[in-house]
Amino acid sequence: MIISRLANGLVPYTAGEQPAGKTIKLNTNENPYPPSEKVCEVLRGFDISRYRLYPQPDADDLRRAIAEYEGVNEENVFVGNGSDEVLSFAFAAFFGGNDLPVLFADVTYSFYKVFGTLYGVKYKELPLTEDFRLDVNAFLSEKAGGVVIANPNAPTSISERAEDLIKIAEAHSDVAVIIDEAYADFSHVPSFAPHTKKYENLLVVKTFSKSRSLAGARCGYAIGDAKLITVLRTVKDCFNSYPVNAVTAAVAEASIKDTAYFRDCTRKIIATRDRMSEGLRALGFDLPDSDANFVFAKHEKLSGEYLQNELRKRNIIVRRFGGERIKDRLRITVGTDEQTEILLAALKEIIG
Repeated sequence: MIISRLANGLVPYTAGEQPAGKTIKLNTNENPYPPSEKVCEVLRGFDISRYRLYPQPDADDLRRAIAEYEGVNEENVFVGNGSDEVLSFAFAAFFGGNDLPVLFADVTYSFYKVFGTLYGVKYKELPLTEDFRLDVNAFLSEKAGGVVIANPNAPTSISERAEDLIKIAEAHSDVAVIIDEAYADFSHVPSFAPHTKKYENLLVVKTFSKSRSLAGARCGYAIGDAKLITVLRTVKDCFNSYPVNAVTAAVAEASIKDTAYFRDCTRKIIATRDRMSEGLRALGFDLPDSDANFVFAKHEKLSGEYLQNELRKRNIIVRRFGGERIKDRLRITVGTDEQTEILLAALKEIIG
């Protein structure tokens, strides 16, 4: 058989649609605003002759900038091609070969299951509560070979209490506990990065794709104890010694240094999110209070499939997931104020 049994049994992650043509694209949680002008300056002034050389193996300049921003040392920072690659390396580094399962929620980022299958990692999905909260007691009581928690969670948009996540990290002090903070910059719960100084088993993963408008650059990073970071670098070097290209490293460094622009963008998105939530509820939608740059909405009468299709007819793209618990919910990215008004007007017309 040419194809391995492992590859033959893989079910890949399904990325959000990237539609061609003129649409209002609210399906992949991209930032509606352009990157920082400092990023544009770097691109305009980039020395193209650098492209004949390999980039820094560990993106040292970028790691230094991230360390300064996060208030940690360079040895506590790992950089990769988007947070997905960082998470992938983490599954291989900390969970491969464990007898006990890795714990994560049944409704969460679906790439966790893909990584578990890819690396032959045992995993157990713990059901969220009826209101889509983490069942903290279940995470505390289960024996685990590791824990992965998205905070805020995707696609639910909900953040968990900091004290609950700390309890989980303490209860599983002998294994890696990963907090995936792809959307944390939009949350009222502070980042867990500072807690990595106290908890040697805690790894916090972040991305430049959402709050910093660099989804196309593909850059993510992890903050953790130096021992965890060293193992991540070892795994990385077994895949690719030069993962972050020179342009991506340069623009990510410029972005993380421009804190004023970053804060202004996140402030605008949070304000628009609140207006969108209010407008959706006025139209009969149920949705949790979002802590991300998207909402997770279900209409009281109309199915998610019907609403998604009707919006598509009006060139508005939103995301819907399978699964009995969430099939009627739409994950809608927070766009600009103008896009939000068009969305709400379209839904008002559809609902009638």
